[in-house]
Amino acid sequence: MAALTSPRRLRTEVFAGLVVALALIPEAIAFSIIAGVDPRLGLFASFTMAVTIAFVGGRPAMISAATGAVALVIAPVAREYGMDYFIATVILAGVLQVVLSLLGVAKMMRFIPRSVMVGFVNALAILIFMSQIPHLTDVPWAVYPMVAIGIVIMVLMPRWTKVVPAPLVAIVFLTAAALIAVINVPTVGDEGELPDSLPTLFIPDVPLNLETLKIIAPYALAMALVGIIESLLTAKLVDDVTDTHSNKTRETWGQGTANIVTGFFGGMGGCAMIGQTMINVKVSGARTRISTFLAGVFLLILVVGLGDTVATIPMAALVAVMIMVAVGTFDWHSVHPGTLKMMPKSETAVMLVTVVITVWTHNLAIGVGVGVLTAMVLFARRIAHLTTVTRLDATDEDDQRVYAVEGELFFASSNDLIYQFEYSGDPQNIVIDISGAHVWDASTVAALDAVRHKYAKKGKSVTIVGANEDTQTRLDRLAGNLGGGH
Repeated sequence: MAALTSPRRLRTEVFAGLVVALALIPEAIAFSIIAGVDPRLGLFASFTMAVTIAFVGGRPAMISAATGAVALVIAPVAREYGMDYFIATVILAGVLQVVLSLLGVAKMMRFIPRSVMVGFVNALAILIFMSQIPHLTDVPWAVYPMVAIGIVIMVLMPRWTKVVPAPLVAIVFLTAAALIAVINVPTVGDEGELPDSLPTLFIPDVPLNLETLKIIAPYALAMALVGIIESLLTAKLVDDVTDTHSNKTRETWGQGTANIVTGFFGGMGGCAMIGQTMINVKVSGARTRISTFLAGVFLLILVVGLGDTVATIPMAALVAVMIMVAVGTFDWHSVHPGTLKMMPKSETAVMLVTVVITVWTHNLAIGVGVGVLTAMVLFARRIAHLTTVTRLDATDEDDQRVYAVEGELFFASSNDLIYQFEYSGDPQNIVIDISGAHVWDASTVAALDAVRHKYAKKGKSVTIVGANEDTQTRLDRLAGNLGGGH
């Protein structure tokens, strides 16, 4: 409402939506080709996703549309089973996203470390740049100066005025220059045929039986998970850029709702688009749902009503915009020598693993998954080395020996616990003081049972003291019930 009553704010939102719409067109066409479907499915998906998520999404100003990650996941369905099964997969993926949101999957975001987020952002920037390389190879020489001019405009213009977004000026200027000077360079029209009609309701003609579910369910689940991960990470990135908070649970079911709507209008489905979102939020300065809604509306107007005009836009102009997005998205501070020297090696390793896997697989979900797994392993390894067992010789009783255990006791740190005691040389009564430790899992309880068992075979008793409330509860419930000391 504040944006609607402020001409300056509204102008920013409108121009941002227009720039994003222009950037969405070649991307949607390209992703349709990746999925092996008609370009209209990608364009219609971008329209319905953007308009729907503007109302139901949890992150204002974030752009959702057809994406490469989703296209890669569900491409085999279109290739092997046809269009009806393809659309049915999109609809089921949306339903699964709604279900997963109700199960609280968005709360899992808290388990993604900052180093994975940084790796995700850097990998994304690299992928955005790499996706422009095909448009810069085997092309007329005029493409290169046009890209350079577009970059110069976007770098210098904000220093002069921010009334009109620099990307929009670059696109208009380069398009006009190409038309006036009759410069023969690749255009948006060369990417694929633009639709000449509005999207219509589409009901997939598939049998509603278990056999159909067996075919589409695995692909739908993969699409749902990829879409959720990419969307929530994008939402977190926008939160950081705008210094605001968003409702991740609402965003999750909003993505599901948008995919259901998209499927029933014959679209290929999608999720949050990080490149276009950065154009909207970081480059153009948009902050509300208005820009997201208008991006979808402008997209439909451009491809249906002004298709012939849009087809003349040089790809060089859009390449320049995306290169600037890649440069702006990359976290340059994370690779500064001073930062690398200061950061723990494990944090840097997690960031690099996330980047390498994401760029190698071209799948942000896989990269993030491997990054989180790497972070977990390194964390467990680091914590495991902080556990110590110390023998305390000073005691008032000759037949007693006290061991002090300190640290976090879980499966990684407690595996060697059994080897830290002198079973044969110790006296009759053993006291294990765990006041400086915390027992986290059954593996540790089993290890303590094994220590008791080894001492018992030598006729010696073990007493555990100093347990905190949580540890004592776990010991009372599990001790002696985990397999006889094994």
